[in-house]
Amino acid sequence: MYQTATETTPGFRIDDGDPRMTVRSASATAVTVVVDGRGPFPLARQGETDEWSAATPGVQVGDTYHLLVDGPSGPRHEFDPTRPLLDPYARGIVPAGGDPGTPAGADAPRWTSVVVDGTFDWGGVTKPVVPLDRAVVYEANVRTLTSANPAVPEELRGTYAGVAHESTIAHLRRIGVTTLELLPVQAFDTERWLREAGRENAWGYNTLGFFAPHAGHASAGARAAGADGVLREFKGMVRLLHEAGIQVVLDVVYNHTAEEGIGGPTTSLRGVDGAGRYRWSDTDTYFDTTGCGNTLDTSVTATADLVVDSLRYWAREVQVDGFRFDLMASLARDADHVFDPEHPLLERIRNHPDLQDTLVIAEPWDIGPDGWRTGSFGARTLEWNDGFRDTVRKFWLEDLADERRRGAPEAGIGALAGALTGSRHLFGPERGPLSGVNFVTAHDGFTLHDLVSFDAKHNEANGEDNRDGSNDNRSFNHGIEGDTADRGVRAARGRSMRNLMATVLLSAGVPMITAGDERSRTQHGNNNAYVVSGDLTPVDWSDDEDAESMTEAMAALTRLRAAHPALRPSRFGVAGQTTPSASRMTWYGPDGQPMTAEGWDQPIHRALQYFVESTPEHEPYDRVLVVVHGSGRTRDLTLPTREDVFAYRLAWSSEKHRDHDRHRPAGTVFSAYGPGIHVFDVI
Repeated sequence: MYQTATETTPGFRIDDGDPRMTVRSASATAVTVVVDGRGPFPLARQGETDEWSAATPGVQVGDTYHLLVDGPSGPRHEFDPTRPLLDPYARGIVPAGGDPGTPAGADAPRWTSVVVDGTFDWGGVTKPVVPLDRAVVYEANVRTLTSANPAVPEELRGTYAGVAHESTIAHLRRIGVTTLELLPVQAFDTERWLREAGRENAWGYNTLGFFAPHAGHASAGARAAGADGVLREFKGMVRLLHEAGIQVVLDVVYNHTAEEGIGGPTTSLRGVDGAGRYRWSDTDTYFDTTGCGNTLDTSVTATADLVVDSLRYWAREVQVDGFRFDLMASLARDADHVFDPEHPLLERIRNHPDLQDTLVIAEPWDIGPDGWRTGSFGARTLEWNDGFRDTVRKFWLEDLADERRRGAPEAGIGALAGALTGSRHLFGPERGPLSGVNFVTAHDGFTLHDLVSFDAKHNEANGEDNRDGSNDNRSFNHGIEGDTADRGVRAARGRSMRNLMATVLLSAGVPMITAGDERSRTQHGNNNAYVVSGDLTPVDWSDDEDAESMTEAMAALTRLRAAHPALRPSRFGVAGQTTPSASRMTWYGPDGQPMTAEGWDQPIHRALQYFVESTPEHEPYDRVLVVVHGSGRTRDLTLPTREDVFAYRLAWSSEKHRDHDRHRPAGTVFSAYGPGIHVFDVI
C-alpha cells in the first residue's frame, strides 16, 4: 500500500525556482505531462508515496497542458496512456481549441488545463466581518442574476463582472443582503445526455475541476485574456463585493464529478486513479449516493486532501468567505459508505487553521442509505433547514388551501412556533438557533412567486415529459393555476408571498432568500430549471409595480430584523436561567391571554402572539411582539396586557395599507383581515 504524500500541493508550481509538476495516483505505473511546445515530461514516483513529480523547465504562465497516465487494467481502472486528461489541481480550465461545444464522442478533448499566474492586487481590501446573527444570505446564479438587467452594460450581463457591477451591489445593499451565495462557479460541464439533446446544465452541479473558476461565467474580454483573465475577473468581483461589506460564499460540489457513471466521459480523476477516487460496490460498480452516476470516496486520504486543498485555495488565494456543500452527507461517509458525523474530512474542514474564518454550510443530505441527516453536522457547521421550509410552506399555503376547500386545516399553529424560534429540536442547546439556515425557496423547486401560483409543477420545457422535479411542493395557486389578471387572486398571492418572506426573516436562525424572489421572479411553474436558461429563469429587472412592492417588503423586513436583536438570538435559553444572547419568549392566544394547550394543537386555532425579549450581551435590551394569523377568516385579536408594556406600535404588516404610526394601548383589539404577520414595537 502506497503511503500518502502530504508535503507538496499537486499541480504546476512556477513561483519557487524551476517550474515543477506534481500529480497524485496510487494505481498508476507511468505519468507524463504534455505542455504546448515543451516536453513531454515524464514524472517520477516519489519513493513509496502516491506522488509523481518532475521539473518542467521552460513552462510559462498561459501554457496549456494535459496529463497522460498509464496503469493496470481491471474493472476499476480506466488507464489509457494516449488519452489527454485534465490536471485535478488545474487553476485554469478552458475549452480545448476554444470551442466548448465539441460533440460527445469526438476524439478531441473538450477542455484543457492552463498554467496561471494568479497574482492580484487586493488593494488592501479584506474580508468583511458579519456577525452570524446579522447575516442575510442571498442565493444566486451568476448568469441569471444580471443577464436581463438593463442597468448592467450588455457585455457584462450574466458574468462575474455583472455581479460586481455597481447597480447589482446597490440592489443587494438596499434589500439588506450581507452574504451572497453563488451557485457553482468551479469549472463545470454539461452532462453528455443533455448536450446530445441540445440542452445545457445552467446551474453548474457537474464539476470538471475544483480549483478553476468557470470560464463561461466570465465576460468576453476576460475570456479573451485566457485563464488568468477569467481568474482576475473573479477576484475583482470578490474585491468589489468585499468593499461593499458583502461576503461571498461558494456553492461547492465535492460529492461527484462530471465524469458521470461507468462509461461516461473520462476527463480527469477516473483516468488518473479512478479506483482510489470513487466509491465502489462489491460488484465493481459505482456506489452512488448522489444520483449523478458517481460519488467521490472521501474515506481515501488523497481524495479528502483534494477537497481540503481546494477549500484552502479559494479561502486564501481567492479570498472567498465560505462554502455551501452540496449533498454534504456524501462527504461524511466512511469506507463502508456509512454516514459518520465525526468523519475525518468534516473534522478537517471545521478545524483547519486556513479555514477558521470561513462559513461552513451543509446541504445535510444525499440520496444514499440513511442519507437524510439534518441536525447531524455538529459544531461550526450551519445546515439548510428543510424542516423549516416544509413547516412554513404547509402553514401558509397547504393549510390555507385546506381551509378553503374543506373548511379547516388538519393542524394547529404549534409547528410554526417551533420554526419561528430556531428549531431547537434539531440543533439543541449546544449548537443554538444560528446552526439552521432558514429558507422557503432555493435554486431547485418553485420560486416564491410560483409557490403561490401553481398547485403542480410544469416542467415540460426540460424535455422529460414533466417526470423530473419534486411532486411534494406544498404550494397553493390561490384558486387559479398560473398567470391571471384576477385582482383578488393577485392580491392574495402577494400577501402569501409577504407572509412567507416575513417568516424567514423574522425567525431565529440564519435567513436565506433566493435571487429574484424579491422581484416576484417566475419560472412559469418549472420547479427544476437546471437545464433551462434564457427567457425562463433570469431575474426580471423591468419596471413592475408588484416587483417593486416585494423588493420594498424585503428591504423593510431586513431593516426590522437588524433593529431587533430579540429576533436573532445566538443561543437557546434554558428554563429558570438567564442565558446571554438568548431570547425570553412569552406566548399569547388571540384573546391576549397566555397560550393554552388547546390553542397550540387545535386546527381551528390559527393565531398566536409571540412576545420576545432579548437577554443582552452585545446589544441593548430589546423586545418586540409578533402576531401571526394563519386563517383566511377575519379575526379580532386582543394585544397582550403586561405590567411592563404601555402600548404597541405597528412596525410592519403583511397586509397593505395598515396604519403604522399610531400607538395602540395594551389590551386594544386589533383586527386581522386575512392570513398575515404583524410586527409591533413595544412601548
